Amino acid sequence: MEILGTTLRICVDDLETSVAFYERLTGSPALRFERGGVSVAAVSCFLLMSGPAEEIEVLRKVTATIAVKDVDEAFAALTAVGAQVVAGPVPTPAGRNLIAVHPDGSVFEYVDRNPVQNG
Repeated sequence: MEILGTTLRICVDDLETSVAFYERLTGSPALRFERGGVSVAAVSCFLLMSGPAEEIEVLRKVTATIAVKDVDEAFAALTAVGAQVVAGPVPTPAGRNLIAVHPDGSVFEYVDRNPVQNG
């Protein structure tokens, strides 16, 4: 499995204030989207998330997002070494993802940039 990079996940109370800070810090504009009632802003290597407490509590359990070349390849590699895939692979606005629990209990999201082709 080829790992392309990681994204640091940060749950925030005030998304607008946090976006302004991270945009100034990185010099990069935020890419914004909504997912499951949670407002998300990707700024460089930071993924800022804000929303209802019950949704954020679930998101806090994921340590980091790991970009991979192909989620199907990641699925095979993870399960081969004893990780448990608990969600996915599923399509997202930017590609596909899955959530895996490593044998030590760490939870990671794996994502690729391979959009699902329709038809």
